[in-house]
Amino acid sequence: MGSVDMARQRVNVERMRLLGTKVVPVDGGTATLKDATSEAIRDWIANVDTTYYLIGSAIGPHPYPTMVREFQAVIGREAKEQIVARTSSLPDAVVACVGGGSNAIGIFSSFMDEPSVELIGVEAYGEGNGRHGASISFGSPGVLHGTRSYLLQDKDGQVRDTHSIAAGLDYPGVGPQHSFLAFSKRARYTLVTDEQALAAYKLMGRLEGIVPALESAHAIGYLEQYCRDNRGKKVLVNLSGRGDKDIHTVIGGAS
Repeated sequence: MGSVDMARQRVNVERMRLLGTKVVPVDGGTATLKDATSEAIRDWIANVDTTYYLIGSAIGPHPYPTMVREFQAVIGREAKEQIVARTSSLPDAVVACVGGGSNAIGIFSSFMDEPSVELIGVEAYGEGNGRHGASISFGSPGVLHGTRSYLLQDKDGQVRDTHSIAAGLDYPGVGPQHSFLAFSKRARYTLVTDEQALAAYKLMGRLEGIVPALESAHAIGYLEQYCRDNRGKKVLVNLSGRGDKDIHTVIGGAS
C-alpha cells in the first residue's frame, strides 16, 4: 500500500492489522495506488508459484476487470430490484464515483441494457488546476498494469502524477470497461473537485446521518448540479463506502 495512502487511510490500515494482515508500505513514485499496484504485480511475477494476485478494482490484465465486474454486479442487481420495488419504475440516472471504477461498473452492469437509464461516472477533478485523477475526461489511450485504457500520460507515454483527496480515486488510469462505455457513449463521465466532495461529505452527514467515503462523496457532490438541471428526475446514487476512514483527512483539511 502506498505510504501516502497508508497515512490517509490509517483507520483501515489498523483494522487490517488487527485482522492479521501484513501491510507493506510502498515509498516509490507518488506512494499511492498506482505505485502500490506496480509493486504488487512485480512481487507476483517474481513469486508466481507461491503468490495469488488479488485486486479489488476493475483494473489490471484480463481476467481481473471481468472478475471484479461480475463480483460487484450484486450491487446493481440489488439496487435495481429495490428501486423498482420502491418506486415501480427504473431510475432516470445512475451515478457513481470512478477511479479504477469497480463500484461504478458493479452498479452500471444491471442498467447497461436499459437505454432509458443514463449512466454517469464522477471522476476526481482534484484541485481543478491540472492536479486531478480524471483519466477519462483528460486522458488518452495507453497501457498501464496490463490493460489498455484511457490513461493520464504525457506526449512520450510517461504516466502523469495524479491527485485526489480520496485515496481510491487517486489513480492515473481507469478500468477498460469504463473506457468502452465512454467511447461508445453509453455512459458519460463528469468532474467533481476536492472542495465539492468535502462539502458533500459534510452535507450527507448533516442531512442523512450517513458519513460517506470521500470517494462516494464525489458522486454525491455531483447531485447538486444534476438535480438543478433535471428537476423531477429520479436518481440512484451508489455509496461505495463509509467515511470513518476519512475523518482525519476531513478534519485536517489535508490531501
